[in-house]
Amino acid sequence: MNNKTSLLTAATLALALGATSLSAQAAEPVGWYAGAGVGQSMIDEPLIDDEDTAFQVFGGYQFHPNFGVELGYTDFGEVDFDTAPGSLEADTVSLVAVGTLPFTERFSGYAKAGFHSWDAEARSAGLRADDDGTDPTYGLGLQYRFTDNVALRGEYSRFEMDDADVDVAQLQVRFDF
Repeated sequence: MNNKTSLLTAATLALALGATSLSAQAAEPVGWYAGAGVGQSMIDEPLIDDEDTAFQVFGGYQFHPNFGVELGYTDFGEVDFDTAPGSLEADTVSLVAVGTLPFTERFSGYAKAGFHSWDAEARSAGLRADDDGTDPTYGLGLQYRFTDNVALRGEYSRFEMDDADVDVAQLQVRFDF
């Protein structure tokens, strides 16, 4: 066997092993999934600089190991006004596209972007005001897959609400069907 044939054989073997390892990393199962999360909602605006516990439930469909869509409901909790007695309570329903990048067979990163339809209620001195709207949302996360059906996710998301931004940092559990 000459050097040219050995080099070609080695290159072909390296490509085949590389393709195999790439497919081994793409371990995100295709199909339906659902989950829940809990974490911290944070708002840092001129009239409100506060945080509270946030809860989220979500479900989605993984079309491809690297792409899916997700529908979620998030309760941001209740935050207090800085300058006057009163509070703001908000929740939202979101629809996002999710792109997943596997790092290893069990560990991956993901990014999501889409829109959310929010509803907020402000209360101060016995008065109440409601507002709602539809705005962009986006986030980044890391996921560790314990089994083919259960994964733990850590996520940081931003929900724009007119001129205010609500950030949510949370831990989530994802169940695949």
